[in-house]
Amino acid sequence: MASPNLFLCILLVVFGSHLSTISAAGDGEQSFVVVSTRSFEAQDVCSTSTSTVTPRPNRAGAAVPLVHRHGPCAKSPSTDKPSSFAEALHRSRVRADYIMSRALRGRGTTTIMEMQEQKEGKVSIPAHLDTSVDSQEYVVTLGLGTPAVEQVLLMDTGSDLSWVQCAPCNSTDCYPQKDPLFDPRKSSTYAPIPCGSDICKRLQSDRFDNGCSMNGNGTQSQCGYRVEYGGGLKTRGVYSNEALTMAPGVVIKDFHFGCAYKQIGSDDKSDGLLGLGGAPESLPVQTSAVYGGSFSYCLPPVSSGTGFLALGAPSNTSGFSFTPMTPFMDYATFYLVKLTGISVGGKQLCIPPKVFEGGLIVDCGNIISHLPSTPYAKLQSAFRAAMAAYPLIPSDEYDTCYNFTGYSNVTVPKVALTFTGGVTIDLDVPNGVLLDGCLAFTESGPDDYVGFLGNVQMRTLEMLYDVKGGRLGFQAGAC
Repeated sequence: MASPNLFLCILLVVFGSHLSTISAAGDGEQSFVVVSTRSFEAQDVCSTSTSTVTPRPNRAGAAVPLVHRHGPCAKSPSTDKPSSFAEALHRSRVRADYIMSRALRGRGTTTIMEMQEQKEGKVSIPAHLDTSVDSQEYVVTLGLGTPAVEQVLLMDTGSDLSWVQCAPCNSTDCYPQKDPLFDPRKSSTYAPIPCGSDICKRLQSDRFDNGCSMNGNGTQSQCGYRVEYGGGLKTRGVYSNEALTMAPGVVIKDFHFGCAYKQIGSDDKSDGLLGLGGAPESLPVQTSAVYGGSFSYCLPPVSSGTGFLALGAPSNTSGFSFTPMTPFMDYATFYLVKLTGISVGGKQLCIPPKVFEGGLIVDCGNIISHLPSTPYAKLQSAFRAAMAAYPLIPSDEYDTCYNFTGYSNVTVPKVALTFTGGVTIDLDVPNGVLLDGCLAFTESGPDDYVGFLGNVQMRTLEMLYDVKGGRLGFQAGAC
């Protein structure tokens, strides 16, 4: 007698075409895309075809351009670009493992990286707060203060508290940045948050508190903040109120952020960080009274293109497909969705549903998507079979990278992900599937282990976070 899993796989194949889709994965040649190998090469010039991209015209909220911090569209391109796929994979794994170490350490669960360190005789002591910043790749330019001063900020859905480096701060206390430091003394709307305020007390309960600074007469007056990241960066200073300009005429009053006077560890070029997580300190939660707690972004297909970050939801969301979204465990910061299936080249992979129970953390600060062992093995096997015409690069660091030397075009299979509710999205080909000629997925851990939806897979999709509605929306071809 055939097993229940076999019947399930047959049903998935037969009825998969009736699922709600953004761009349904079909059969035959339509499930493969012929692409130029030039699409794998980094461009040195900002693309004029994508640099003027704006959100859908029915959006009522505020929107700003979004660019890759290593690309030519960045105001001050970062110089710490991963030198290889192996380095990008390492950064991605460090970030993912750090997030999981925070969540699982209290449950006595050991992460993949910790197990490896134990074998090598190493001891891992993670930082106390927030995520690794090394893997974050996208920046937005906002105006801070009155008059508004441009600030280039890393965009991170895995962080809540936003901050910028503030003057006066010498080279030993702050890392070098190309833009001038934000000087609160030159802003008419700047004000430190009082130490005894409810806003400051909430920092303590959320573990961002650094105590209260002393003013000239010896009384406690200013609210201190402190954030430690998994990558080694530490920032602390004064939690403050300021005007934040999203676009001409669109000003957020009384935006709470960290005015940083002490940094440990190095960053590169960016002036600070913009937190888009789900905790009270984040920009979406702070502006929920105006924009409903919703926000969206679209990551461009290549680093030489431009996408957008927008607050608020479009007035018409009929073009989106939605899947349920919940906080990850007790951490309001992280957004979790449930994957239910994967297809490669139009063929649904036979994967037991129970292995997806851990869900995926939607993390724009993570480069590569992480899947539990069984889904990853199935995806890797099917992708390799579909790409059998091209030579694999032998390596101990990564397992599915191709040598396209001598090929002007290559044929790449479509990869589609299905989420709870039957929502299926086709990833962009090749840039939502391959990174530097390598399959942009890796293993997160055992089956039913939590995975991550990385930023490579989000490319060209408008990702709409409807936090109050508890759902995540996808719309194809948005940038």
